[in-house]
Amino acid sequence: MKYLFAAFVYIALSIGANADIARLEELRGETMRKLAFHAAPVAVAPAEFTRADGAGMATLADYRGRYVLLNFWATWCAPCRKEMPMFAALQAEFGGPRFEVLTLATGRNAPAAIARFFEEIGIDNLPRHQDPRQAVARAMQVPGLPTTVLLDPEGREIARMVGDADWYSDDARAIVAALLAQEPG
Repeated sequence: MKYLFAAFVYIALSIGANADIARLEELRGETMRKLAFHAAPVAVAPAEFTRADGAGMATLADYRGRYVLLNFWATWCAPCRKEMPMFAALQAEFGGPRFEVLTLATGRNAPAAIARFFEEIGIDNLPRHQDPRQAVARAMQVPGLPTTVLLDPEGREIARMVGDADWYSDDARAIVAALLAQEPG
C-alpha cells in the first residue's frame, strides 16, 4: 500500500510538472522561441566558479532556494554585450529572494576587462563571477556563447537557450512572472 501511494504521488507530481512546463512553453512568443524546456529537471554538476572580484569560490548549489537565470558570456562576445542590459533590467524588476540573474564570464576574461565591460554598458546590479577554466561550462555542456540556463529552486536545469534573445521582452518577463507565481515548493 505504501508503494502504491508513493507511485500515485510520483505520477501526480510528474503530471503537475509537465502541466507547468506546458504552460511555460505556451508563454514563449517569438522572442523566446529558442528557449527549450526539459520534460524533467536535469541535475547540475557541482563544479566551482570564482566569485566576483576573486572573493572566493562558489557552486550553483549556493543559489538553491530561488529560480536562477544563469548566463554564460564573455567580454569578446558581441551578442553578450547586447543581452547584458536586458539581464540587468530583468534583475531590477524581478530580483530578490526567489529570483536572481547570475552572470558567469566563461574562459579567459580578465577581471579588469569584465569590470570595464560592465562599466561601459552601465551594469551595476549583476555579479561579475568568472569560470576561467570553463569548469561549470564544461560540466553543463555549454556549446557556445551566449548560453542561458534556467534553474529551479532545487538547483536543477529546467530550460536552456543557446544564442542571444531579448531577455526583457514581454515573453521573457511573462515566463519569469509565471515561475514566481507558483507556490514555493
